[in-house]
Amino acid sequence: SKREIKMRKLDSTKVRPLKSEQLLHIEDHDFALRPGFGGSPIPVGIDVQVESIDSISEVDMDFTMTLYLRHYWKDERLSFRSNKNKSMTFDGRLIKKIWVPDVFFVHSKRSFIHDTTVENIMLRVYPDGNVLFSLRITVSAMCFMDFSRFPLDTQNCSLELESYAYNEDDLMLYWKHGNKSLSTDEHISLSQFFIEEFSASSGLAFYSSTGWYNRLFINFALRRHIFFFVLQSYFPAMLMVMLSWVSFWIDRRAVPARVSLGITTVLTMSTIMTGVSASMPQVSYIKAVDVYLWISFLFVFLSVIEYAAVNYLTTIEERKQLKKRGKASGMYSMDAVQAMAFDGCFHDTDVDMDLTPFPDPCEENETRASQTNISNADTPRLKRKRSLKGNVGRIILQNNHVIDTYSRIIFPSVYIVFNFFYWGLYI
Repeated sequence: SKREIKMRKLDSTKVRPLKSEQLLHIEDHDFALRPGFGGSPIPVGIDVQVESIDSISEVDMDFTMTLYLRHYWKDERLSFRSNKNKSMTFDGRLIKKIWVPDVFFVHSKRSFIHDTTVENIMLRVYPDGNVLFSLRITVSAMCFMDFSRFPLDTQNCSLELESYAYNEDDLMLYWKHGNKSLSTDEHISLSQFFIEEFSASSGLAFYSSTGWYNRLFINFALRRHIFFFVLQSYFPAMLMVMLSWVSFWIDRRAVPARVSLGITTVLTMSTIMTGVSASMPQVSYIKAVDVYLWISFLFVFLSVIEYAAVNYLTTIEERKQLKKRGKASGMYSMDAVQAMAFDGCFHDTDVDMDLTPFPDPCEENETRASQTNISNADTPRLKRKRSLKGNVGRIILQNNHVIDTYSRIIFPSVYIVFNFFYWGLYI
């Protein structure tokens, strides 16, 4: 009435509505209620444009994405007369005065609306009451990753949208343009992943206390770049395994050289394994890279064990040779034996004075040649008296360098077969 209008003008405590609010009749309606309250659920269309995927974290098992989220619905309370049938566009200041869908991101850890230089919010109202509500959002959400094939894995992640307060009886979420509702920037790229596909899907979510809700899914598949891990993990592991094989070509009497090489390769492999584990979550299952590194570590470790066997058999052979000459009856000290274990030569002067001189390295070739001739002469008689097992044991004891000879062939062959099956299984 005229009296109420006059009283409103005289009331200084009320803020005079803006012309846009007067045109939309905002003060004439209760926007705390959804459009069509009490009737059928209001349909709210959604479309999304992905601007960027900022990061993928294996340790935290999450991803960060920046996107434009757009809502479409119709609210007849906002309809207005327009001679030119043009829409009106507003910024975020009008949002708090009207009803908007309460869409949230399921499994999100952090999210925010960009506010530089002002809040990145746009509201567009058409004369017939149709509304477009657009936001620019960055969200970090969980991605349940499976690392059993890491780093040869493909991860499937999804960003899920859902209404927080309105179940399917009040609000119906749907993709506005079907499969075309999800669009991506052509220049999206990640340092460790190929983006294989983006897809949109929908479903229902049930909560025991509040009922069924419409849920929309933004699905994307990520395939990991393998070249980085080849350079950082696989290739160094291969080099360490091949470096451990060098000891098979070093003289078995060169104890310091072979032991140092074996220990160095073992420690280097341990460092590589520790570095890979530090950048990964502590999962309770075995990853593909763990299989490769542990098998490589086993090869390096076995090369050290191989030399331990060679050195032990060399010591036994030297003692048997001394017994044959009558020089192993306690006439030499323990220091001489220890010295022989390192370089194959005696260093005790007392032993050199009292006993027949032990052949020095310069005369070693002549001594071994004479021993080989004696062995060849006795071979036919030994074959008749001993079993095959005894012959094999005798050959190993007297010519223990054959272990190195066999290792030069067996170790590389088995490692090549392992690599063939490994890459064939996981790629």
